[in-house]
Amino acid sequence: MAVITRRIATLTHRYSSFSTATKVPLLYAFNENDTTSNQNDAATLQLLSWGRGGSGQLGGGIEEIRLYPAPVANLVLPKNSFGLSPTPGRLLDKPATAAGDSAKKNKKNKKEEVVEVGISCGLFHSSLVVDGSLLVWGKGDGGRLGFGHENPLFVPSLNPHLDSVRSVALGGLHSVALTSAGEVFTWGYGGFGALGHSVYTRELFPRLVRGSWEGAIQHIATSGTHTAAVTESGELYIWGRDEGDGRLGLGPGRGPDHAGGLSIPSKVKELPVPIAAVSCGGFFTMALTVDGQLWNWGANSNYELGRGDKIGGWKPKPIPSLENVRIIQIASGGYHSLALTDDGKVLSWGHGGHGQLGHGSLHSQKIPTVVEALGEDHIIYISCGASSAAAVTDTGKLYMWGNGTDSQLGVPGKPAVQPSPVEVNFLMEDDGMGPHKVLSVANGATHSMCLVLRGGS
Repeated sequence: MAVITRRIATLTHRYSSFSTATKVPLLYAFNENDTTSNQNDAATLQLLSWGRGGSGQLGGGIEEIRLYPAPVANLVLPKNSFGLSPTPGRLLDKPATAAGDSAKKNKKNKKEEVVEVGISCGLFHSSLVVDGSLLVWGKGDGGRLGFGHENPLFVPSLNPHLDSVRSVALGGLHSVALTSAGEVFTWGYGGFGALGHSVYTRELFPRLVRGSWEGAIQHIATSGTHTAAVTESGELYIWGRDEGDGRLGLGPGRGPDHAGGLSIPSKVKELPVPIAAVSCGGFFTMALTVDGQLWNWGANSNYELGRGDKIGGWKPKPIPSLENVRIIQIASGGYHSLALTDDGKVLSWGHGGHGQLGHGSLHSQKIPTVVEALGEDHIIYISCGASSAAAVTDTGKLYMWGNGTDSQLGVPGKPAVQPSPVEVNFLMEDDGMGPHKVLSVANGATHSMCLVLRGGS
């Protein structure tokens, strides 16, 4: 790990020296001698960003607006042994090795470690996890970047205060990280209780969350003001803001202890089955069981819970229309939700006033409804912004829809509100790297990012 950390630190320093150059900086190489994607055992991934980047969240080194996805950095990974790091709301299954079936054929050496890579967008900050190292950038107010200060950072910068990171979830003014040892760290603004440290002050550095759970944590998620963690045994712990809408799922007498927030991780006891994944919405929470059954609770004034009515509440319940549907990923926006079925279909429900449901209108949906415009595609990955949404196909195409007033949909020339999925096109420059195959996508308030495999599989 130390060697890798030094390598990323060196490349980050080099990155800042020519961030405005046309050449895309190399941010990570799994081998000191591998600096291009021309080698047979190497695959090049690119991190791209677009939208409004006034706080540095695009990672390009300047305040800017990017109409199209533009590369931020290159990552050179081992071709047959890399995968996506755990994503909030997504079931853990066989390794999400984006290099394709060739990875399965080359798993004879069981001792070979998979290099994991993942991205996350917060309100106005961004992160990249690669091989256990955490890089963050964007707005620094509240200490959300975890460097000990509140200054913005305009390029991906290695956070030296954490290592062995597996998953990151960025909130509004705070950040959450899960390590390979199953420990949870949080930092940033603590006024809503979302840090889980029993205090409501800022944390400028990553700080270990000491919950009452037994064993390791295997999954994390967060929103603007509340955070959740799932243990290896399937128990769900939650903390943060409640304000009476029940989003914490703790019931009477288990509510806020300061300014509408509960900064003590507490077990959600009313879930009768083990949980595997969780997603935190604006004022509600969703959880997936090991078998892919969806439970949710909290605010429901915009049909966020998908039950056909506006009756909310703290008690977790399954969505009636999905009891016989296996869900493999869930994603939450401010007032809407997405679910991905195991056969590649996308369902959406909740508030649709910005077109974020993808049904071709601005109407809300009372129950989960299939996004018909994606019916010809097999979707493998989904994401939600506050009032936008995105989906990735098994062939590597990226679709986005919803609120695009800050160019965060990456489809210039289209109306600011896009009620139907639109394919995002990538500018093909003469870089000799081949086509783009999208692996994952993340959405913030005014910006988006994606990871792409260059040159095909």
